[in-house]
Amino acid sequence: MSSTGWKKVLWETQPFPDNYIHPHSFLSSLRRNPNFKPYTYWPLVLLSCPITQHLATIFTFLAVFVRLKERWLDARVLLWVSIISFFGGYALCEILSYSNTVNGVPSRQTSCIAIPELFTDWLHQSGSKTIKSSLLVFLALMGLSPVLRTLTAATSSDSIWALSACLFLLNALLADYSTLKPAPHSQERLTSVLSMNAAISSSVVLASRLPDDLAVFSLVLFAVQLFALFPIMRHRLQVAPQVVQILFTLTLCVVSFVLTVPLSISVASIYAGILIAVTFVAPGVLVWAQKYKKQVTSPSFFLAYLLTRLSAVR
Repeated sequence: MSSTGWKKVLWETQPFPDNYIHPHSFLSSLRRNPNFKPYTYWPLVLLSCPITQHLATIFTFLAVFVRLKERWLDARVLLWVSIISFFGGYALCEILSYSNTVNGVPSRQTSCIAIPELFTDWLHQSGSKTIKSSLLVFLALMGLSPVLRTLTAATSSDSIWALSACLFLLNALLADYSTLKPAPHSQERLTSVLSMNAAISSSVVLASRLPDDLAVFSLVLFAVQLFALFPIMRHRLQVAPQVVQILFTLTLCVVSFVLTVPLSISVASIYAGILIAVTFVAPGVLVWAQKYKKQVTSPSFFLAYLLTRLSAVR
């Protein structure tokens, strides 16, 4: 049967079957991966930095806990480190936030100019509120420390280690690693809240194994900074230059590795392997696997399928 005069319409009577397709137009509008944007390796490595930073904070916390438990670290030293880190991190967050909103000028052009004005505004506006809130948290944790120390007295240590590992795994899986700049006054995602709760719960059950109240108080305060406040600063740093991101990630990895090596070389090697795999191996696997991506879309394909079904019904 000649295909001369065939038209791709159903409302016109033609001497062809309903499921007829011209040989030259069959699957002519088929498109493979129409909206596909291929990944490149180094941008993926930069995008994996938040994951590496979060894992490094978990490893750092575990190393600090072991040192407190074995009395290799004075709880007063950790307390002062936490207090100094809090004020330093808060000042950095305010600098980043203020320098990105002044007159809509990018942070690279205003950061040096806005620093004096920033601290003036900070002292008169948000500084007093932050200090009051910090004192309330500080006093609440201090009052709860004796209770937290005896919280799991009737529970075996093996159950505590297993529960803590599961909670930290849940924290790592549900954490918010997005690199998008958060909108002002935006609400936290549910997964971020669950991730923070899992980390704080794990820190509390681990702190209950420490020998004295001051060590419990110092560790829980350190955990609040790492798992509740540090993610806020990490999101603020997303607008910083890539060099800052790389140096910040490298610093956290080195700190976690240095704190772990004296405790166990094998555990430190596992930590290093995990960080290297997440940062460098996983992006390479994703780049390699994208060649197998096959997404086929075409209006003609669905039309031909419908015509075939209609002819089968007849």
